[in-house]
Amino acid sequence: MKWCHIPVAGRALLGVADAGGSIELLCLVGSENAYTLQPVSSCALEKQCLALSLDWSTGKAERASDQPLKIISSDSKGQLHLLEVNEAGPALQEVATWHAHHFEAWIAAFNYWQTEIVYSGGDDALLKGWDTRTPGTSVFTSERHSMGVCSIQSSPHREHILATGSYDEHVLLWDTRSMKQPFADMPAQGGVWRLKWHPFHHHLLLAACMHSGFKIFNCQKAIEEKQEACTVSVSHTLPSSLVYGADWSWLYFGHLSQTHQPCCLRAFPDSNLGAKASQLYSLNTVRQSPAASSHRLAEAEEEGHSKLQSSSRPKTPLHPPTEDMTKSSSWYHAAGPKVCDCDLSLEAASLDVDLLATCSFYDHVLHLWKWESS
Repeated sequence: MKWCHIPVAGRALLGVADAGGSIELLCLVGSENAYTLQPVSSCALEKQCLALSLDWSTGKAERASDQPLKIISSDSKGQLHLLEVNEAGPALQEVATWHAHHFEAWIAAFNYWQTEIVYSGGDDALLKGWDTRTPGTSVFTSERHSMGVCSIQSSPHREHILATGSYDEHVLLWDTRSMKQPFADMPAQGGVWRLKWHPFHHHLLLAACMHSGFKIFNCQKAIEEKQEACTVSVSHTLPSSLVYGADWSWLYFGHLSQTHQPCCLRAFPDSNLGAKASQLYSLNTVRQSPAASSHRLAEAEEEGHSKLQSSSRPKTPLHPPTEDMTKSSSWYHAAGPKVCDCDLSLEAASLDVDLLATCSFYDHVLHLWKWESS
């Protein structure tokens, strides 16, 4: 599942790739007491297949006004499917389908800076690039990963930066202008099922590493100096589980300086949903500030706080929401999130809190983590 990071016809859309072989669009609808997801459109990819992934073409802050909204998806037969979203509907229309991999095509993703280009990874251990204007003919094929390629994400902050992950337990960083060799290779000690760049900090990369739990990589030196100098800011293993999903919250939870308070709104104000979506998505357009990635996390457990093993850096707690907070729909208000106007530079604020979520197999648990970096 992936949210579209821009409002569509004033609404927030969620894209879902399901085990029935379909891509479905759901719209977030709000009332006085609750929010619900309502189906608005679906597209069957292929009979007797599983839809395995999807990605929106709107992965970064802006897109050209004449650029159509697109979805790329992959399936268990090794195929890729390019869909276009009619934003007035919204409605899905299939544009092209082509065979990409000999086995399952685990992942498909856009180049967010040049959305005619898409990437795919399969159980055949191949990473491929495609130009959707000539579908079916690969731009490149890489055998650099030694096992199935199951996670890919283009950086929404830096052009030409691509991250890939594999069952071979490695995260690779690539310069898309030269895909012969990656410029960084980061061991993850577990199959890398999901990769997510931080929505605001260009150098933080979250990885769901199956039996190795989740990790946050600091890729700043690798990106800026093209050195294999990535460090693990956080590494946490969840016992008796496989972490398959991980993502950052797009809500800004930092405490802003008093001089910038007037241009900020409480999250989920009592107004129409379209306005709410616009406020949420305006986060994409603010400038990034230095990340607090030089800190480490401590896990908050029922028995108390336990320290995560990391290098000798300042300790920072990772708190779960309290029971009272989770029982109330006003938890977000209690936590004090703020949604910032796009005129506000995040460099003027104190970015001291991040939220991230992980989900795991075997124990069927969704964890919500609050990273306090101050």
